Amino acid sequence: MPSASPNWKPKHAWAEHDRIGPPKRPAEKRVADFHEIYGLFDEATVREQATRCIQCPEASCVTGCPLSNRIPEWIAAAAEGDFLRAAEISRSTSNMPEICSRVCPQERLCEGSCILNGRSEPVCIGAIEKFINEYALAHGAVQFSPAPPNGKSAAVVGSGPGGMACADELAKLGYSVTVFESQALPGGLLMNGIPAFKLEKSVVDRRINLLRQRGVQFRLSTTLGTEVSLTALLNDFNAVFLGIGAQKAKPLDISGAELNGVFQSLPFLIQKNVSLPLEMIPIDVENKSVVVLGGGDTAMDCLRTALRCGAKEATCIYRRDLANMPGSKKEYINALEEGAQFMFLTNPTALEGQGTVTAVRCVKMELGEPDAGGRRKPRPVIGSEFSVPADVILVAYGFDPVPFPNGSDLSKIAVNEWGGVVVDANQMTSIPRVFSGGDASRGPSLVVHAVRDGRKAAQGIHSFLTASPTTNSS
Repeated sequence: MPSASPNWKPKHAWAEHDRIGPPKRPAEKRVADFHEIYGLFDEATVREQATRCIQCPEASCVTGCPLSNRIPEWIAAAAEGDFLRAAEISRSTSNMPEICSRVCPQERLCEGSCILNGRSEPVCIGAIEKFINEYALAHGAVQFSPAPPNGKSAAVVGSGPGGMACADELAKLGYSVTVFESQALPGGLLMNGIPAFKLEKSVVDRRINLLRQRGVQFRLSTTLGTEVSLTALLNDFNAVFLGIGAQKAKPLDISGAELNGVFQSLPFLIQKNVSLPLEMIPIDVENKSVVVLGGGDTAMDCLRTALRCGAKEATCIYRRDLANMPGSKKEYINALEEGAQFMFLTNPTALEGQGTVTAVRCVKMELGEPDAGGRRKPRPVIGSEFSVPADVILVAYGFDPVPFPNGSDLSKIAVNEWGGVVVDANQMTSIPRVFSGGDASRGPSLVVHAVRDGRKAAQGIHSFLTASPTTNSS
């Protein structure tokens, strides 16, 4: 770790400098476009904010990060102004730190674990991580080139964060890696699901191009199970990684769900994210009252996207209270600033309308006893029914893995009761040489979890193939 600068008092600087968040565009300006809302620190501010870290000997921020990022080390380098060294340390444990710093809910991970919580505000880890990595990229310090080939190959199915991380790690080890992506653009939900006001598409493009420099090849508009079979991949490659995500929307199981004007969240977000022609029903929200059902980050994305697309109003209906809402509190605040409305402790019971939705019938809720996970279970308040006018309903109740096609060779892969791919400690499925990770195996989760699974699967693939080199050659 770099030595501390003479003016840096790690045990006391947090009390001398208040936490300052990154620059944020005013709500009235940012709601008019899809550009990222957060800017970068300047060099002086990032150094000052980095000095707030007290350099814990057993840093809780590291254990709070799913990637065990070496946070105190790169914060120390940033405090000294050695931004290139800081970024190098950051890249040692993360395959896409400039992306994770934008989309991770730091308040639930590293920053939420910061020891300063309770005495002050936590170190702004995410904003520092974003700065140092953007600094390194801008100064040409991130250069990829193909590693010496090891004679083995791997197919990665899916180009989301898990697939990208797995491909990157395998390419570093000398594998010939081909990524198969069903969409016309690589990047998975990073490209077509996360709105650009959280993650500019140029940032994803840049990471994809770095992988290409590493030697990774991409085969786009190619779907596993139709255009290519698992058997064919196993014949052509030494190993296969399935990073196919979980994009089967949970249904809206109330009367009126079949009415016109009711849509799932993901098609809405995709068609507002992607400029390519799409074979889906256009969802127009301009000058309309939009109601979003659900309380996760996808619901926040829908609210904020609807407002940017000219919705007259965008209202979130959620059956629990704010404290129990699963979405990022930072995204909730951003949505609130941009004009979104929230109805907590409210549960939809039916959709009203003749052919086309006109309202959501709701009942007020109260919190009862905790459930198995410790969250208090909501229960209806008798006699509290009422209706909320709505022209468009966006359902954001979460996702499950998409079932494998009946009769395809994918059906040989063992799945659990909710359709997730079963994997062992090394991310290998029930079929030797086939590995999986991310949402496909764990269910809908964070980008950083998918990155961790992809890295772990790459090591699993390498260990498996090098342990049995004679039995795993294509």
